[in-house]
Amino acid sequence: MPKNWVGETLYDSWQQRFREDQLLVQKKSAFQDIRIFESEFYGRVLMLDGVVQITERDEFVYQEMLAHVPLFAHGNARNVLIIGAGDGGVLRRVLQHPGVEKVTMVEIDGDVVELSKQFLPNISGQCWNDPRAEVIIGDGIEYVAKAPTASVDVIIVDSTDPIGVGEVLFTDDFYQNCARILTDEGLIVNQCGVPFMQAEELRETSKRRAKFFHYVSAYVATVPTYVGGFMTLGIAGKGSNKTKVSADLICNRAKQANILGETRYWSPEVHVASFSLPPYIAKELPVTDKV
Repeated sequence: MPKNWVGETLYDSWQQRFREDQLLVQKKSAFQDIRIFESEFYGRVLMLDGVVQITERDEFVYQEMLAHVPLFAHGNARNVLIIGAGDGGVLRRVLQHPGVEKVTMVEIDGDVVELSKQFLPNISGQCWNDPRAEVIIGDGIEYVAKAPTASVDVIIVDSTDPIGVGEVLFTDDFYQNCARILTDEGLIVNQCGVPFMQAEELRETSKRRAKFFHYVSAYVATVPTYVGGFMTLGIAGKGSNKTKVSADLICNRAKQANILGETRYWSPEVHVASFSLPPYIAKELPVTDKV
């Protein structure tokens, strides 16, 4: 029986295709087109508006780096805000940290959450049932605008690229409010695209964050389904520069959290090394380190 091939539509001049062995669900929500299908090689794949968001086979790379790097870099995060990440993978990793007392996840598209619960349980695990987690179906922009000042230690933004529903999560107003609600040593991490293909995304996002944060940097992860080389995760913060933490200190924090040896991509050494950027990526960052 012939198989369907699904092409990703992120770039005009480049396309990758996935063999769709079984379409599990396709739904047009109030915000975007949601497609989840079975792939013999990648397992279950989530696409939003024709762009791959996550696959069962390589989700551990992105999710571990998006969650563990900011939490171990901070070292004492108790209150965490996640914006987006409707598949539950980031929430699951954040909840692995015993020192975290409260995690609020704000996802604008409730259909992504419900369909992920139904079709992607291997990604989210039991995160939806953890009493420390509060899942809000709502607008992350409105949430940060109304949240109390200095009420959050770490903000993790897992959004689509700055097109469509994700565009408003890359604005001055959004980053200004994020800085306001972060505590004195707080930090924010958000995906900034693949700079070989999307250098402007990293450059413009970093310039915006530099207006409101003490330091701005980025770290990298290699996610096979995010084509074009390294994926950048932008980090910005208040207080001391959390990108300069040693591998020994990160290792001690991971031991205390009982996470050391439990990950498939993140490690203390990878954590530190991920901030060593190739020159073609580093040049897109503003010089803001005042420490």
